[in-house]
Order: sequence, then structure tokens, then C-alpha cells
Amino acid sequence: MIGALARKFFGSANDRRVKGYQSRVAAINALEPEVAALSDDALKARTAEFKAQLEAGKTLDDLLVPAFATVREAAKRTLGQRHFDVQLIGGMVLHEGDIAEMKTGEGKTLVATLAVYLNALAGQGVHVVTVNDYLAKRDSGWMGQIYSFLGLTTGVIVHGLDDAERQAAYACDITYGTNNEYGFDYLRDNMKYRLEDMVQRKHFYAIVDEVDSILIDEARTPLIISGPLDDRSEFYNTIDTFLPKLEKVIDFEVDEKQRTVTLTEAGMEKIETLLRDAGQLKGETLYDVENVSVVHHINQALRAHSLFNRDKDYIVRDDEVIIIDEFTGRMMQGRRYSEGLHQALEAKEHVTVQPENQTLASITFQNYFRMYKKLAGMTGTALTEADELFDIYKLEVVEVPTNVGIGRMDEDDEVYRTQDEKHAAILAEIERANARMQPVLVGTASIEKSEVLGEYLLKNGYKLIDFTKPKAMDKLYAAARSGKPAKLFAVLNARFHEQEAYIVAEAGVPGAITIATNMAGRGTDIKLGGSVEMRAQIETAEIADEAEKAAKIAEIKAEIERFREIVLNAKEVVEIEPAKGSKPAKTVEKPGGLYIMGSERHESRRIDNQLRGRSGRQGDPGRSKFFLSLEDDLMRIFGSDRLDTMLTRLGLKEGEAIIHPWINKALEKAQQKVEARNFDIRKNLLKYDDVQNDQRKVIFEQRVDLMQNDSVAETVNDMRRAFVEDLVTKHVPENQYAEQWDVAGLKEELKRVLDLDLPVDEWAKEEGIADEELLNRIEQKADEHMAAKVAQWGPDVMRYVEKTILLQTLDHLWREHLVMLDHLRQVIGLRGYGQRDPLQEYKAEAFNLFEAMISNLREAVTAQLMRVEIVPPDVQPELPVMEAHKLDYNTGEDEMAFANAALAPMGQQQPAVARDPNNQETWGKVGRNEDCPCGSGKKFKHCHGRYA
Repeated sequence: MIGALARKFFGSANDRRVKGYQSRVAAINALEPEVAALSDDALKARTAEFKAQLEAGKTLDDLLVPAFATVREAAKRTLGQRHFDVQLIGGMVLHEGDIAEMKTGEGKTLVATLAVYLNALAGQGVHVVTVNDYLAKRDSGWMGQIYSFLGLTTGVIVHGLDDAERQAAYACDITYGTNNEYGFDYLRDNMKYRLEDMVQRKHFYAIVDEVDSILIDEARTPLIISGPLDDRSEFYNTIDTFLPKLEKVIDFEVDEKQRTVTLTEAGMEKIETLLRDAGQLKGETLYDVENVSVVHHINQALRAHSLFNRDKDYIVRDDEVIIIDEFTGRMMQGRRYSEGLHQALEAKEHVTVQPENQTLASITFQNYFRMYKKLAGMTGTALTEADELFDIYKLEVVEVPTNVGIGRMDEDDEVYRTQDEKHAAILAEIERANARMQPVLVGTASIEKSEVLGEYLLKNGYKLIDFTKPKAMDKLYAAARSGKPAKLFAVLNARFHEQEAYIVAEAGVPGAITIATNMAGRGTDIKLGGSVEMRAQIETAEIADEAEKAAKIAEIKAEIERFREIVLNAKEVVEIEPAKGSKPAKTVEKPGGLYIMGSERHESRRIDNQLRGRSGRQGDPGRSKFFLSLEDDLMRIFGSDRLDTMLTRLGLKEGEAIIHPWINKALEKAQQKVEARNFDIRKNLLKYDDVQNDQRKVIFEQRVDLMQNDSVAETVNDMRRAFVEDLVTKHVPENQYAEQWDVAGLKEELKRVLDLDLPVDEWAKEEGIADEELLNRIEQKADEHMAAKVAQWGPDVMRYVEKTILLQTLDHLWREHLVMLDHLRQVIGLRGYGQRDPLQEYKAEAFNLFEAMISNLREAVTAQLMRVEIVPPDVQPELPVMEAHKLDYNTGEDEMAFANAALAPMGQQQPAVARDPNNQETWGKVGRNEDCPCGSGKKFKHCHGRYA
């Protein structure tokens, strides 16, 4: 109560912060006439002036007002767009390293240019992070016009670039790219053997677009670089044949809420019998230690069959299982689940089973983005996750007011008992909206559900627009002109990814019906009446005459303006029946504009808000309403049984809905519970990864130091002496008589590791010899051995060999260490049964493993250098074949992102050999995603590299 009163009189903390920006907004506006009077050359020259002022001691904050005024004027001259005052506020929030929450259609892409330009003046590189390659390319080209006009360079990082192209893009003042590409480039950089091969510069400043999607949704799974293991495809197919013989409940139990599947005792016995008959069981039972991996693969096969559904979680196309992103509904081409799960899905769908992988390097988005000196973000929906964003990234969410007030009506949810009743209600609402030519966008949670709804419309007389054909929208335009609904609809999901921008752009045409899986990060606004740019691009493509083209564009603009008026006037007048004994019926006018219909609630409120936010952009009117059923996943998993019973008792008839604000509040609480659970999962993941991150920093920094040094001779000498000292201390303990020394063991170890056959047994018999004297003699002989190699091969060659061996050995042991940490993470939870904190146990064990790795490094480097036979160093060390993944440690799911992106730079490491299509011996190493050298046109993995 007191808090509400305080907010009424003094405003909220957000209001006060926004008000604090007004003085600088006024100062920028005051500069506008002066800046507008400058010539193009004078405006460009301001960039050099700003840089000179920075070198003279001024700060970026000092330059904010003139720099923002400069960018605004440059935008007017290059794009024909002028930043609104609220966009200037958004730019200030971004510059201060926080999150600007701005509603859909408020021009976040343009807002970013203000903070990007200002921070790029520092010359240390600014990274703009987008959710997909399309937006990275589009925004870099679009906003790059402003930067280029002002004398700054712009690069873009997308899938498929080689190292030279990536270096050039990162060397630019401003670099656009996806979160995955930035993260994988960082990991790959820290596997390179020369500084000049690394592509990234410092992590100075980054702006993350759709920050909630990237830093929260995507952050549940860390990035992983991995390499292939041995092929076990037949084993997966064998296990898959057992699954139809198992019965749910009797042989295994499924927990959808926790997404787990467990075998019962009866199921365990049945599987043992099947494995024994197939000759796959080692020992007597599944509990024997030899069968640990067998049990793991059985569990993954169970999960593939019980928890993953075709056309919802993945689709099958061209002999591949392709994952569907649960947040965007897009196909994740090249991504894979790991820990054997993707192989289990491939066996389930009877497609070619690809090999498994082992971890070579990994990092979470949380730890990657926290490396930036300053981080900022922008989105339309972040307030619901403000606590998490501040807790993990120290980012505050600032709600930037809209340029024009929101005119959308958000109605209460309608809840039905069954899916069929819900679909009937959605259809009836679509019919009413279509009759008055109001465009409709129906949001669904998955491809499967979008297609079920599409089939429902087809059965009821609607026709699907085929966007693969030219002039696909002509019938819809003709219907809009005539004012008679055409009963046409479009489906926007992963299957129609190529036509995405066109479908979204035309979703505001009168009478348009669009079914979409998810609307986050689409990068295209839905404009009422349609998109001038999209129609002009398509309808003037074949017009060569400029005057004719201009006339056609003018005609399109005039028609879209007429269409816009039709949409604005597509209002609905509803009479609300009064309760008995109350006042007469009330008439309510519901606005026109885009009508958003949600077909179910998502686990996260943000996804629902993103869908709603597509309507009512820039002050346009609009409507939104969600239609739910007790059979929806969220309702079903989170306790709809009691609600179903209650509604039956209350006499809710078929086709009737329950509509009440209390229902909305109850659903919101259910969503908050899911969000809290997901936050806990991410936070727990981060606690464990922080342990690995501390070690990762040490290793990666050590690698850079080694590469920067011309010589690592001192380092390897120290390693050799430390190893010899440890060896002598182990076999010749201090303060013991010579008779108690393990001389034979010491001599054997010196021969095994150092390749030195020394008369240690004779030395030990000398009267009065001490352990220090023995150590000195061994060190002297080892130093003489290495000095002889330097004399034989020359100091330059030896320096190169020392550095190469040190880096390669460090990488090899680090990879083994990562595998050990993965295994440790999977089993450490069992320590909880002993009343010990698994996290603390993990920290202690990980530290011990790290110390053991450093000890092994000293031994391995010393052993190799003492035995090395040198060949001319004309070929750089070759990196392993790599693939890129995103692993969820808590659920066991591992989504591989953009495998080809990881493989592309590897092409530089391959020796250039002329390949004869008819002689496989000339092919050398072929990347699995390269075209097959035989000339078939297929990828190598689907041709000669195909696994049996």
C-alpha cells in the first residue's frame, strides 16, 4: 500500500531513471539544427574529431551528446529515418551497459546504432549479437550504411567463413554475428598454435539483440567443440530393436515433468535377456561395471522413444534427423543431440546413424558474455526475467516508453475442456474476424500443432497459400480489394523457413490468416495493410524502366494505404449479456488491427508476450486472446485433473469456455513456477561451469603466453627439473639411509621417461652421497642430453619443436581433463546421499584432477622432448577435425550447432593435394561435410564417408 502510494507520487525507479535521461535528450535535440547544416564531408569529419578528443583525455560519456546527434543526422541522410526521443533514451541505456526493453516495432535495430557508433570510437571493436545469420547479414548491411557514411568499417560473422574472412570481420570497427559464432570462434581460437591464426580481438563491448532469448533461453546449454569417436551404429540399431518389446508402466516409467525415463525391475530383467540373446551383455547382469555404457545407451533409446516426438522436437529429411528449436520453431540444420541421444533418434527413425563425439573445448554463454568489459542488450520482453539477468550478468532492465501509446486490447483467456473444443472455438473466432477482413495471427507451440490447426482449417473450407509459386498472394490481394474474404491461410514454421520474411511481412493484409510456431527474433515487422518494401521487391523485379518502376511502387503504396484503412476499421461490436437482475446489456467495441490468437500458453510468459507484441506496434490498434484446453501440455503436466473434475461438477457443457481473470492469474503462477525451475537449472549449471571456467582461463591464458614467447626453453627446462625433482623425491625420500632408497625403481623411471640409462645404482653405493648430490647428477645428465639435441638441430629448430610439443601436449591433456570433468559431473550428485554438498565435492575433485593434469603435463612434455626425432618444421601442427555442439548437462541433451562452421576453418589446415576422383589414396583427409571427391555431388558423409 505504502509502496503503491510512493510510486504514485514519486514514480517507480524505472520512471525516475528514464526521467534522468531527458536533459541529454534535450541537449541532442538542441544540436540538431547545427548538425543538420553540416555538409556530408563535415559530418563524416566529426568521427576523426571525436577520436582525437578521446586521445586527448575525454571519455565516451563526454562525447555522448554530440555523437548521438551525429548518428541521428547520418541515419536521416542514409536511411531516411530519424531517431525518436525514446530511441535516444534506448541508446543511452545500451551505452551504460544495461538492457533496453522496447516494445515490438519501436525500432531496436536503429537504436543500437547510437551506442554502437559511440563505443566504436574507442577503436577496440564492438560486437552486435543477433539470433540468426539472416539478421546478422541484414542488419550489418542495413545499419552499415550509417557507419560507412561516418567513416567506420562493418564486418559480419556468419556460418561458412574461413579464418581469413573471420579475421577481417573481427578487425572492423563494428562486427555483427550470432551468439553461436562468437562463442565457437573463441573456443577455436584457443585451440590454435599461432597467434596470427587467431581471429578474435579483445572482448570490449557487445550489444545482444533479443537478449532474453540468447542470455536465458539459449544459455541453458553450453557451447561444445568436439571430435568424433569410434563408430557404433550397429549397436544403436540393435538396442532400438528391443524397444517395441518393452511395455510402458510394466517395463519402464516416464516422468514428463522431469523429462526422465527409468527401467523397472521387470524391464531390467527383460532387457538383460534380450541383450544376452543378442550377445551384447558382458558379465552376468546389467549392474556389472562392464555394462555401464550399455545401460546408458538403453536409457537414451528409451528417452528417444518416450520423450521425443517427430514433427515436434525434430523432423526427418534427406536421411537426417533435424532438431526443431523449441523457442523459434526453426530447423536447427546441423545441430545434434549427444551422449548418444541423436544416434538413438536416428536408429528410431531408421536413418543413417552418425558417429558420437568427445569434448575438445566448451564454455557456457554466461561465462563467454561475462568476459566483455561492457555488455548491453535489447528486447521487447525482459522484465519477467529481470532478476536472473541481474543475478548472473549484472544487467539492469530499463523499460523504455513507447513513442506512441499502445492501442492493443488484451482479453482474458478462454479455457475449454478438450483440444477439439478449443480448435472449434479458434475456428469460429477466425471465421468472425475473416468476415470483417481483420488479419489474424494464430500462435502455436510446435510444428505439429501448427499443422494440426492447418489441417483443421483445410477440412473447414480454407485453402493453404503456396509461397513456392510466383504471385502466391494475388488471390488474397484481390479479395482485399473486393472486400470479400478469400478463406486463405499461410503456415509459418520450420518447413517454410525460406519464405519466412515474406509470410511475416504480408500477415497484416486484410483477411490474411497466418499460423506461426513462434514470433521471437523474426526480424520483420507486421505492418497493417502489408509491406511496401516486400511487395515492391517482388512486383517490380522484372521491370527495367525506372519511371515504370516508380509508378508501380506509387500504386503499391496507395493500395497498401487503402488496405490499412480496411484493417483499422475491422472492429467488432459485442453485446455482453447482463447477469439476472442487473442493468441492461452492455455494448463493447473491440478494436481492429492485427488480431493475435494464442492456441496455448508457453512455459515462459516471455514467449506469450512476444506473440502479443506483434500486434499494436507504433500505436496501431490490435487485439489478443489465448485459447486453452485442459489437454494442453502446460495444463496437463501442472495439475489439470482437479480442475477438470471441478468444471464437470459445475456443469460446464461441451463447447463452453470458462473465462475469468482468476484463470489468467493461476496460469501465470504455473508459468512462474516453470520459469523458476528453469532458472535454478541454469544457475546450477553455471555453478559447476564456474569451476571449469577458472581452470579454462588458466589454460587459455597460458596458451596465449606460450604463443607470444619466441622461446619456451626456460619453461620446458623448469618442467624437466621439476619432474626430475619429483621423481628423485619419490624414490629417494629425504632423511633416509641409502639402503632404504628405491634405486632400481628410479633407474627404471629415468630410462622410461628420460631415455637415460644412468648408473644410479653405482652412484648410490658411493660413501656419503646424499639425495641432493644424486639429484644434481641426474639433472646435469638430462641438461647435457637436451644440449646435445640443440647442438645437433640448431637452437631455432629446437625452439619451434619445444613450443609445438608443449602446446600439443597441453591440448591433449586438457581434452582428457574435460572428459574426466564431464564424467565427474554426472556422478557427483551421489555424494549427496552421504550428506555431502555435491558442488563442494566437485570443486575439490576438479582441483585434484587439475593438479594431476599439470603433473602429467610436466612428465609428458619432458618425455617427448628427451626422445624427439626432429623432422623439418615446414608444416604447421594440424588441428583435430571438429564439430560444434550445445550440451545440457542436467537433461543429458546436447544440441550441436552449425557443425560446418567448425569445419570450415579446418580446410586451411589440410595440405593442398590434387585429388583424383578415381583414386581414393589421393584424397587425403576429407571433412565429413565436404563434397565427396568422387564427384557424386553428395556430401562425403553421405557417399564414400558413409558409415556402415
